[in-house]
Parts: sequence; C-alpha cells; structure tokens
Amino acid sequence: MRSVLPKYSAVVMILIGSTALGGCATKGFVREQIATVNSRIDGMDGRLRKVEGTSGQALTQAQAAAGQAQQNAQRIDQINGRVDGLDQQMQQQLQRQQRKPRG
Repeated sequence: MRSVLPKYSAVVMILIGSTALGGCATKGFVREQIATVNSRIDGMDGRLRKVEGTSGQALTQAQAAAGQAQQNAQRIDQINGRVDGLDQQMQQQLQRQQRKPRG
C-alpha cells in the first residue's frame, strides 16, 4: 500500500500545480484584446463603406453610359437608313443618265 500512495500524491501535485500556473485571463486583458479587434473591425467597416459608395457611383455611371450607347446605336441605325436611301437614289440617277443618249 505504501508504493501506491507516492504515485497518487505525485499525480495530484502535478494537477494542482498545472491548474494554479495555468491561470485565467483577467477582464482587463480580455477587454484590451477585444478593443484592439474592435478598432480593426471599425477600420475595415469604414473602408467597406467607402468601397460600396465608389462601386455604387461606378454602377450608376456604367448604366448611364450603356443608355447613351444604346441611343447612339439607334441614331446610327437611322443615319444608315438615310444613307442607304440616298445611295439608292444616286444609283438610280446614274442609271438614268447612262440610258439617255447624249447629244
């Protein structure tokens, strides 16, 4: 029985020592760490809001440019129709002139 007791007492002493030395974080330490993290989060939040604003402006400008491009494409189509009509008229006049005998 004597040989069993020293083994248990050593194990108990090691457990008590590790528990005592391990300790717990104090409230001050935890608050300090959280404050650091919170300040970093606030900084990132500010940057995110700035990026969201910039991307919103870019989207608005891109949509306006797309609308303008569509209007320009419609104008070009109208002008192409007019040019085609004028070209056709010129071709008809050239054909009439070639049919008429000179002189």
